[in-house]
Amino acid sequence: MYQIGDIISELFTIYRYIIVAYILMSWFPNARESSIGQFIARIVEPYLAPFRRIIPPLGMIDISPIVALFALSFAQYGVRMVVYWIAQYLA
Repeated sequence: MYQIGDIISELFTIYRYIIVAYILMSWFPNARESSIGQFIARIVEPYLAPFRRIIPPLGMIDISPIVALFALSFAQYGVRMVVYWIAQYLA
């Protein structure tokens, strides 16, 4: 059961890295228009969209991805604790 928790936690970490890569792509011209950028956008934008609706950009700075990363970290921690609790309960 612990292996399942580790795999899920690792998937959260990979997704967090993908979000960071997507954020960094905004610093380079036409990076988001490349095929890789469009693929990453299809993965990341559905998650970032609700945060962008709630948190407006501050001038040229969009802080919604930072809040989204914090929310993802909290979700990762919560899922990890639930999986470990279930594993402890079943043991």
